[in-house]
Amino acid sequence: MKEICYTVPVTSLKERGHMNAVTILIILVVGVGLYLVSIYNFFQTALTRIKASIQEIGNQLKRQADLIPNLEASVKGYLSHEKSILTMLADARKSVNAASESGNIDKQSKAASMLGDLLPKLSVIVESNPELKGSETVSNLMEELRDTSDKVMYARRTLIDLSADYNVKVVTFPSNFVANMFGFKEQPGLKVEGMDSATSVTAAETKSPKISL
Repeated sequence: MKEICYTVPVTSLKERGHMNAVTILIILVVGVGLYLVSIYNFFQTALTRIKASIQEIGNQLKRQADLIPNLEASVKGYLSHEKSILTMLADARKSVNAASESGNIDKQSKAASMLGDLLPKLSVIVESNPELKGSETVSNLMEELRDTSDKVMYARRTLIDLSADYNVKVVTFPSNFVANMFGFKEQPGLKVEGMDSATSVTAAETKSPKISL
């Protein structure tokens, strides 16, 4: 019996190899394109969330600026002997107002922290004073201030984390190529020791509803 041999034309092998190379090239191009899109979307999303965190800090600080004078007026008659607390509350009010007017996110964050440190001391005094403890107005104001303080702390933490993640992507390979390509720059976030600049908010971003008693 004769053996039948089949031969594959050399041109066919070359064409198949060429097609495989083209397929691989297309896959690589698509993969790179998808990566570029995903990193670009990350940068845009992170910037949007960073801006939202900055606005939240400004909004909550403005709420505190509205609430503190009301709280001062409500407790002043009961705490005439607690001069240090009244002085700290007045200082906190001045700090919050100045920070709110400055539009500087670092100053706003520090002012909010100052009030956050004062609230526990004031809470102890309110709890030990039956008249203050029984005042619905004082209780509501204290609760509002605690709520704003908690929201500021959360927004600060979110801003710090988002800025850190964003900045890592801006400076590390290969996402730094995308950052350079589309002009994404490092974000300062909250100012720390040794930094000369800080992100700021506008007066419009710190608007909040008026609270009336």
